[in-house]
Amino acid sequence: MKKLVRDLMHAGLLTCNTNATLGQVAALLTEYHVHALIVVDQNEHALGIISDYDLLAGEWLATDAQDLKTMRKLTAGELMSSPIESVEADVPIKVAAQILVDKDIQRLLVTESSIPVGIISLSDFVANLASAEKPQREIVADVMSDAILVCRDKTPIISAARTMTQAGWRSVLVVDSRGTPLGVVSGKDLLPYVAHGVDAQLTVSEIMHPPLCIDMHAPLQEAADLMIQEHYHRLVVVDRDDLDAFPLGIISSFDIVAEMAKPDSIWQK
Repeated sequence: MKKLVRDLMHAGLLTCNTNATLGQVAALLTEYHVHALIVVDQNEHALGIISDYDLLAGEWLATDAQDLKTMRKLTAGELMSSPIESVEADVPIKVAAQILVDKDIQRLLVTESSIPVGIISLSDFVANLASAEKPQREIVADVMSDAILVCRDKTPIISAARTMTQAGWRSVLVVDSRGTPLGVVSGKDLLPYVAHGVDAQLTVSEIMHPPLCIDMHAPLQEAADLMIQEHYHRLVVVDRDDLDAFPLGIISSFDIVAEMAKPDSIWQK
């Protein structure tokens, strides 16, 4: 029996009003441990979506006092992505996965007869993959991203945020002078500074979270399990036979969804 979007989605919506400030959005994202909120009008009609990445793209880490003052006045309605990409609850999950891949997005609004009822995101697909009876047999090296966005541990977080925005990446790997991974900085690590501002001298080493590594030869199933267990969206790929070598790449939840969408995937049969 084919699984439908309703089988994977998170029912209900976490919302904010169009006049919510970016600081308030950041506080809600942090409180509920989510990456995005649905922006609604006074009648609770869904108008758009605002994510942690949208906050980065707004370049709210500007050091100029006037720019920062202006950005603090921005609202969710002004920065949200609209219209919202949606999918009906009765659509097969392979169709939803392909929409995410084709449009390069992280989540979809789920509707029933055009009425919003929930959200389905990359994490939901990863969780489903981890619980599959017949796990994917490809290894991490087959689907990982070979390119890595890297910065030194002394890099100011302002520079890291702008580089992430320009490159279209959601995280940056922090390394020492020898290229040894020290940590990862993601949009979630940067969120607290939306509301409170940032010291221009603050470096990535002061806010990074520990890197979570996985061997390039590990089964894809193992990568999915690790992401779910540790609540990580990306893993640093290494060669266990040469741990002193520079990391080989990154595998993210999006890489796994892209694998699910391939015509020859077990999810397409």
